[in-house]
Amino acid sequence: MTPESALNALKIMSEPGRSEQMAVYHKQTREVLGVPNPATNDLTKTWRQTLTVEERVNLADGLWQSDIFEARIAAAKLLTQARLRPDDAAWDLIQSWVPDFDSWAIADHACMAGQKRLMADPSRVLTVETWTTSDHMWTRRATLVITLPWTKQNHPKPQDMEIRDRVLGWAAIYVQDTDWFIQKAVAWWLRDLSKHDPDRVIAFLETYGDQMKPFARKEAGKYLK
Repeated sequence: MTPESALNALKIMSEPGRSEQMAVYHKQTREVLGVPNPATNDLTKTWRQTLTVEERVNLADGLWQSDIFEARIAAAKLLTQARLRPDDAAWDLIQSWVPDFDSWAIADHACMAGQKRLMADPSRVLTVETWTTSDHMWTRRATLVITLPWTKQNHPKPQDMEIRDRVLGWAAIYVQDTDWFIQKAVAWWLRDLSKHDPDRVIAFLETYGDQMKPFARKEAGKYLK
């Protein structure tokens, strides 16, 4: 399958009038086709089942380069799979997308693909750590979104606890960043962690809560008793 044929398949699934609504909602200046998310899911599921890993990586690359909203979403969905072997090319491609992030929907879908690659090889978190000092807000934000799986473990291994504490260290630096998306990402990470490790979240908020925006502090403590 070529990127052109994949784009044609996406365009066939577009709905009249939907592109304008989606462009406004997602604050997009790039082309938006107006394809419902379930349709994109169905297409990418079929592609995942019929293409080799190499073919999927190549197709994802081509779709991303088109700079069409749904194509970038589809590119990420093509690589969102726990078992992907070999996966080095997929991880390299996902990393290459990070500097292009400019909106939450595309960034979050790409990070969901990245989450699978981090869980497959947790040592890649060290690469993610280098993003924390980026001048690009979306790159800094991606460090928290892509590491969300470490907030969800009830019985983390020692290695996982080390990563959990490492990311909390990033969040401690981020609380001084007043950008809404960064504050929201910190709150999101803490909120999800509080369901499985409330003591760490309580300790974090006792130390850094006063530096957070009120909405973020409230969100982070949403599930704490």
